[in-house]
Amino acid sequence: MTSLEILKDLIAFPTVSADSNRSLIDYCAKRLEHAGAKVSIIEDESGAKANLYATIGPEDKPGVLLSGHTDVVPVEGQNWTVPPFELTEKDGKVYGRGTTDMKGFLACALHAADKASSRTLKTPLHFAFSYDEEIGCVGVRSMIDMLAKAPFVPQFCIIGEPTSMGVATGHKGKTGCRVTCTGVEGHSALAPEALNAIYMATDLINEIRAIQDELETSGAHDADYSVEYTTLHVGKIEAGVALNIVPNSASFLFEIRNLPDDDPDQILNRIRNTADKMVSNLRKRFPQADIEIEIINSYPPLSTAEDAEVVSFVKSLTGQNATFKVAFGTEGGLFSSRLGIPTVICGPGSMAQGHKPDEFVAIDQLNQCDTMLDTLLDRLATGI
Repeated sequence: MTSLEILKDLIAFPTVSADSNRSLIDYCAKRLEHAGAKVSIIEDESGAKANLYATIGPEDKPGVLLSGHTDVVPVEGQNWTVPPFELTEKDGKVYGRGTTDMKGFLACALHAADKASSRTLKTPLHFAFSYDEEIGCVGVRSMIDMLAKAPFVPQFCIIGEPTSMGVATGHKGKTGCRVTCTGVEGHSALAPEALNAIYMATDLINEIRAIQDELETSGAHDADYSVEYTTLHVGKIEAGVALNIVPNSASFLFEIRNLPDDDPDQILNRIRNTADKMVSNLRKRFPQADIEIEIINSYPPLSTAEDAEVVSFVKSLTGQNATFKVAFGTEGGLFSSRLGIPTVICGPGSMAQGHKPDEFVAIDQLNQCDTMLDTLLDRLATGI
């Protein structure tokens, strides 16, 4: 089967993060086992979701890891003109949810496994397919735990997120938080006698905005990013029951997307200190006052040096000369920080098409990825 034919199969699995990915994982496991790979499946507690790790070639030495996630974002509320979970080909492009983010790369990786089955590799080729990346790089962590106990970890890792087949060396880290503000309810006609939790939330949001302004003007900058500085963003707020009731509770979600030179814990500690001061003052009148800040998800940045061996290695596979950094997060920071595996990001398609209706990848991009992986197989056959 070609990469395009495999992609057609992969798109037919509606692996939205909220749902199971087991059918797709079982499909991939069957293909990899047929190619002679040693396959491990790492299930979550429910058994409904799983990671897959596989190796073709010798097991007594490091190799090159091809990594990608199997989940996709939802299609609800989007105006698709083609069936999202069927592959549609037209004008040199193939459409469907996940074509670019990132089942196109998975299809090319599986095609490479088929080709590897007829070759003798002196250096092994590894595959890491994860779940729940789209909700914060959640699923891959159990696979990383497994690899941390292995006698060997891969020498290099290629994260196949869409980069138009360019070589990306970095992305920002992310820390997502939930803030819950507790006030004191009352009748709106007597509002000054109550404690409005919405006001508490907006006062803390003002501090978040002030920190953002400082980071923009005087924080670390990296011109390789489209947004050069660390950002803070409030994305959701919930509060209030009725207009004539002073709300006793308000919550909001915010995130920090940090450059490697900025410590998200320091930023978060500043927000916590502001919240503590607010609560201390409010409790003089309202003992019930409280603000809780909970980290709900985080992953580290990826920062691979431009002169790292993995960079020159992947450049030699693609023929690219330049490197860049991507705005979106990946699992690469976890492979790099947790396991010490030198990592870059390189895959077919553009994230400009990701998460949108009528998502697509150009067939030429898939062909370029196939060519890169063919060159990789040649290198693995001679040994690196």
